[in-house]
Amino acid sequence: MKLLFVSTPVGPLGSGLGGGVELSLYNIAKEIIRRGHNLQIVAPAGSTWDDLPIMQISGNLQILAQNLERTTPITMPSNSVLANMWDYVRQVESEYDLVVNFAYDWLPFYLTPFFKIPIAHLVSMGSLSDALDQIIVQISKKFPGTIGLYTLQQADTFPELSSPLYYLSGGIDLSLYQFCSEPKEQLAWLGRISPEKGLEDALAVANSTNISLKIMGKIQDESYWQKIQQDYPNAPFEYLGFLSTKEMQQVVRQCRGLIMTPRWVEAFGNVAIEALACGVPVISYSRGGPASIIQDGETGFLVEPDSVAGLIEATKRLNQINRQTCRDSAQKMFSLEALGERFEKWFADILSFQS
Repeated sequence: MKLLFVSTPVGPLGSGLGGGVELSLYNIAKEIIRRGHNLQIVAPAGSTWDDLPIMQISGNLQILAQNLERTTPITMPSNSVLANMWDYVRQVESEYDLVVNFAYDWLPFYLTPFFKIPIAHLVSMGSLSDALDQIIVQISKKFPGTIGLYTLQQADTFPELSSPLYYLSGGIDLSLYQFCSEPKEQLAWLGRISPEKGLEDALAVANSTNISLKIMGKIQDESYWQKIQQDYPNAPFEYLGFLSTKEMQQVVRQCRGLIMTPRWVEAFGNVAIEALACGVPVISYSRGGPASIIQDGETGFLVEPDSVAGLIEATKRLNQINRQTCRDSAQKMFSLEALGERFEKWFADILSFQS
């Protein structure tokens, strides 16, 4: 297959601004190329992945969907990188069999009927916008099978999606994550630092248990970050910044557990499978994608949403989890090979539907 991947317009690849979408796109691309397919990626200028074929497109970045209200009108900045990327796609579509959209934005869905070749849409978040919900549902009806999601929990946030739907989960290169059987007395929190990620609850756990919390991720909301530090001035934590996979796993693998505190419905939760790959149990609110990843009592603990007391109690039980079981779970369910099989089948099915 000749495939054209169109990236998120919220930031260059490698910047961390795209959150989990960046890791997903990278891993899918690497595995699809390994399987012998022809691939080109279209992404905002400034993308730093030198080991993948990227057409860099200039323009102003799109505002994050999670920073907007449900009823906020659809807008684009002047000289929009989103519009510029899709104008490029229009110019070169005849060279490809399939376009794969990774943007959680209205424009690619709206443009779908105007292209001659099929467009697959990997929806990277749960429902956040009334206008986007409406057009995703329209595309699912008009172009059956072209909507891909991570989990059933994510799909349930969208009303009236039409079958067939593809639940594609996630996957990582397990060779990049080293198993650690003897961790230090510390916890990890990994993700974008933004209100919907609920970092303050992890700080509350550190404050209550006096277990050091290692925080890693891109600061997307500076005022939020400053406020939660002020709210927990005595919590034992260290902010390590946005780290490469190699640097990140070196920290995470030495932690007793990873804490996930989503305030919203996570579509998936790549950080959970990254932790499991290191043998690190995951404690998460039972909300969205993490509930499909964590085997409660086996590879971590699922806690009542927004219950800090539940997080604290689960932290006390981390020594009940066999860290080898965590690693085994990642190998069985979230390898690149399994990821590639799921996406290759989805792409082939779309081409057969459209032929």
